[in-house]
Amino acid sequence: MFKRVLIANRGEIALRVIYALKELGIESVAIYSEADEHSLHVQFADYAIRIGPPSPQDSYLNIARIISAAEVAGVDAIHPGYGFLAENPEFAQVVEESGFVFIGPPSEVMAMMGDKIEAKRAMREAGVPVLPGVDEPIWDVDKALKIADSMGYPVIIKAAAGGGGRGMRIARTPEELENNFKVARAEAAASFGDPRLYIEKYIQKPRHIEIQLLGDKYGHVIHLGERECSIQRRHQKLMEESPSPAVDAKLREKIGRAAVKGAKAIGYQSAGTMEFLMDEDGNFYFMEMNTRIQVEHPITEMVTGIDLVKQQILIAAGEKLEYKQGDVTITGHAIEARINAEDPDMDFAPFPGKITLFHKPGGPGVRIDTHVFAGYTIPPYYDSLVAKLIVKGRDRKEAISRLRRSLEEFIIDGIRTTIPFHLKIVEHPDFVSGNIDTHFIERMNKEG
Repeated sequence: MFKRVLIANRGEIALRVIYALKELGIESVAIYSEADEHSLHVQFADYAIRIGPPSPQDSYLNIARIISAAEVAGVDAIHPGYGFLAENPEFAQVVEESGFVFIGPPSEVMAMMGDKIEAKRAMREAGVPVLPGVDEPIWDVDKALKIADSMGYPVIIKAAAGGGGRGMRIARTPEELENNFKVARAEAAASFGDPRLYIEKYIQKPRHIEIQLLGDKYGHVIHLGERECSIQRRHQKLMEESPSPAVDAKLREKIGRAAVKGAKAIGYQSAGTMEFLMDEDGNFYFMEMNTRIQVEHPITEMVTGIDLVKQQILIAAGEKLEYKQGDVTITGHAIEARINAEDPDMDFAPFPGKITLFHKPGGPGVRIDTHVFAGYTIPPYYDSLVAKLIVKGRDRKEAISRLRRSLEEFIIDGIRTTIPFHLKIVEHPDFVSGNIDTHFIERMNKEG
């Protein structure tokens, strides 16, 4: 087992990793920028090392400084959290070559899954359903038009190295394809330094369904059920739940088997998530794989009772997976609302500033993952996530009721947050009935 682990991240996920390390009896080392000097992850870690000024490029994205901190601290392993360098294969490779254990999958597996074209090809070869499309980059509009014409509109253009909705455009006509192809290519080059694009058939009213996976170094892979992530805005998730209201036990087993099959085919180790689009008839198609812990991992922990971060650490330390597929049971229903420091009335513009009052909801089945407190100043340099509100009920109806009550009790003064927007979601009849897809927010906003 590791003696000491460095967390190459900040905020609530850094705290979450610290909690798991403490329970495993492992010392924690936090890194922080000048802007995060008073953050809770710095206060709660066993050791803390300042690595640079506020800019992410000079701190949390600076591989050389992170490795230097790990060497100075004498750690055995590095946990990347999510975001920043968590899915950067170069970082994982440098960690490995520097003599540390990377708490995540091997760098070559991460590189394969990070390339959307290669990932899709690998899943197709493994027998996992994939969306109709091409497995090679498309460089010119004329070829894109021919492919779309043979496939039939609408189609979706995606960046090969993409994520978070960047470099992604929908085209319903040849004219839209011509315009959107140029825009997507420019955005892909600017966001990822990689202008490669590919095209897939676009599903009109898809659900975003993802399968949580755990795999060890000995070829054992299990799934922990699905999460419904259809409540999203501009391809950014806002609210997630487990299990999905559209997935029954038979379909869960079918999607889970496909995800496990795909993960085994690439030799996946650690916690990871296979993401699918599902149509109205229950047909599902591989979209991408996230080779890290997810922001929404707590809802899976709530319904399975399995600590995913602990499992990540144990797997990286060479332990065999302690669970078999038959050990995994889904109990109750959990929902997570991401509370961001954003102004919903100003197109969700970031709203950094000082929190003057912070009151968390409580009661049965309520969990808050957060790094903020009254008096904390949210810096303008990083992600706007303030807290994750996670609730669990005996069933979906109770979970929604508990979520509504918790949102009403959650008080954050001094800044604007997305709490009022979440309340609109949970009061919407389509959400209550489970009649949701990835266009839910667009429809809700049009209703006013």
